Amino acid sequence: MGRGHQKEGVDVPSMEMVKWFDSNYHYVKPTFQNNQTFKLVDSPKALVEFKEAKEAGITTRPVLVGPVSFLHLGKADRDQSVDPIDLLEKLLPVYEQLLARLKEAGAETVQIDEPVLVFDLPAKTKAAFKPAYEKFAGLGDKIPKLVFTTYFGDIVHNLDLLPKDVYGVHVDLVRNPEQLQTVIGALGPKTILSAGVVDGRNIWKTNMKSAIEIVESAVQKLGKDRVVVATSSSLLHTPHTLASEKKLDAEIADWFSFACEKAVEIAVIARAVTEGPAAVRGQLEANAKSMQSRATSNRTNNPQVKERQSKVTEQDHKRKSEFTTRITSQQKKLNLPLFPTTTIGSFPQTKEIRAQRNKLTKSEITAEEYDKFIEKEIRDNVKIQEELGLDVFVHGEPERNDMVQYFGERLDGYTFTTHAWVQSYGSRCVRPPIIVGDISRPAPMTVKESKYAVSVSNKPMKGMLTGPVTCLRWSFPRDDVHQSVQAQQLALALRDEVVDLEKAGVDVIQVDEPALREGLPLRSGKERDAYLDWAVKAFKLSTSGVEDSTQIHSHFCYSEFQDFFHAIAALDADVLSIENSKSDAKLLRVFVDSAYPRHIGPGVYDIHSPRVPSQEEIKYRIEEMLRYLKPEQLWIDPDCGLKTRQWKETKEALTNMVNAAKEFRAKYSK
Repeated sequence: MGRGHQKEGVDVPSMEMVKWFDSNYHYVKPTFQNNQTFKLVDSPKALVEFKEAKEAGITTRPVLVGPVSFLHLGKADRDQSVDPIDLLEKLLPVYEQLLARLKEAGAETVQIDEPVLVFDLPAKTKAAFKPAYEKFAGLGDKIPKLVFTTYFGDIVHNLDLLPKDVYGVHVDLVRNPEQLQTVIGALGPKTILSAGVVDGRNIWKTNMKSAIEIVESAVQKLGKDRVVVATSSSLLHTPHTLASEKKLDAEIADWFSFACEKAVEIAVIARAVTEGPAAVRGQLEANAKSMQSRATSNRTNNPQVKERQSKVTEQDHKRKSEFTTRITSQQKKLNLPLFPTTTIGSFPQTKEIRAQRNKLTKSEITAEEYDKFIEKEIRDNVKIQEELGLDVFVHGEPERNDMVQYFGERLDGYTFTTHAWVQSYGSRCVRPPIIVGDISRPAPMTVKESKYAVSVSNKPMKGMLTGPVTCLRWSFPRDDVHQSVQAQQLALALRDEVVDLEKAGVDVIQVDEPALREGLPLRSGKERDAYLDWAVKAFKLSTSGVEDSTQIHSHFCYSEFQDFFHAIAALDADVLSIENSKSDAKLLRVFVDSAYPRHIGPGVYDIHSPRVPSQEEIKYRIEEMLRYLKPEQLWIDPDCGLKTRQWKETKEALTNMVNAAKEFRAKYSK
């Protein structure tokens, strides 16, 4: 499902993988057939894990994705017309079976997640909640008590969908504390409130004073026996424990709280409310001291950064000329053919690359020895691209450990952990850097490697940067200043880097913004409009300091961009590459409908799978794209960077991609 399969004559593409709401966690999007049926497996994961914990002496609360969210977050398979929500009646019996088996195994309560309640839902999805939860209520004691759980936003606009007969309702009071009283008024007469006052999405200590005030206001209305203190969401999004971080600066570490520490915070808040503040006076005083330390620390505040921000003008967000003028100047310099081919930036990170980086970290080799190794890797990458026949080269990023961490390590205002891993998808984990203070660039970050790559090739070389919004979204951001402020600080640092790359002879510069979509507020309205305004400004501030002849690229993961396409167009990137291989080419119609004038590179094959697409398959994808895009607009590239792939499959796939592009080039050049 997640990786696809290509073996012994079987060739099955992987399923689409998308972000879980506005987080950096991914899920495989379920697909449904017109004649879809459902069956409970013999050993359901939730049941197996509940029994395993019980055998260890721990009674847990199993967690299930609710039936409405499961269907709403899926999609009809290709060439299928079914609306997933119409499958609810077929799906509910499977939930009933699973809940009954959990009850038999000893589960007293089950958390049933319906996070789609934070969305603006279509009428049909809204109508599905009542029959689903009335069905569960009718089962009475045959199933465990249900805790109906929402997170990542407010549910005030969907309050009428809250089931009255569930044991409990959980709401996110970190994102939207203002919804508390309204939600309380909508609860059933016996329903408990699970108050999510400890942030499950970030690593900062909870402001105990504020959290206690929120919980106390709930207790005043409901009583202590109907209020539970909880995290705002799953702790999947936070590292395990701060105790593992032996190298963190003591001052900064005092500001943090990881998953285990957040569990302690929950207990402290609950005791403060039930027994009174005196019962936890020491913990509350220590917490207040941490809050004050962070607010006044020199590690947090940089007057020079704030002064530079105050001098940013509207002109700083604009290129010198319009696209039609720029592209003429760029083509004169680059001399690219029709259907130019390129890659998204990274090449396979081999065991040898990781070993050399590890040796440098342990001081087993010198910086000079490591630099020589990286130069050899760059030369090898250039040679491979020459052999493949690509048109715009990249240096392959062998020196980079991560597309955000690498930059964070070279920026003031960041700090890093040693063991603070969080799951991204499947077996893939990331160790997000942490923004602790105002951000600035003390020195060039990528110029040395890009300049060397230019020196060993006659082809156009693409400089590779991670954009300001992605650097922000894929870090743990500050929660004491607005994210727009942090994005602008990152943009100013990247602007300096873009200008320095241009001076070093790099004629094509890609500023990736794969996280732009995930940062989009979940509901339309003023909050979403404001986000898109500052996000677009941050990108343009990063990229508008160059000459017309320098070509600016950007890359986006996940092609669900119809609802904010105007913002993508406003970025004014000369070339836009998008992850598209798992999506219907019809999604490209938005480019036609908006008369999008600039160049586009929809990904022609999936890099998340080791499967190698055939030349014919890639040709089919290109043919589909040409139904919506002009030949002179279209670039040919993979979906994303190739860092996680092996060289064998990478070379085979790129060979097929280049050969397919050459066929179309010959056809349309006549």
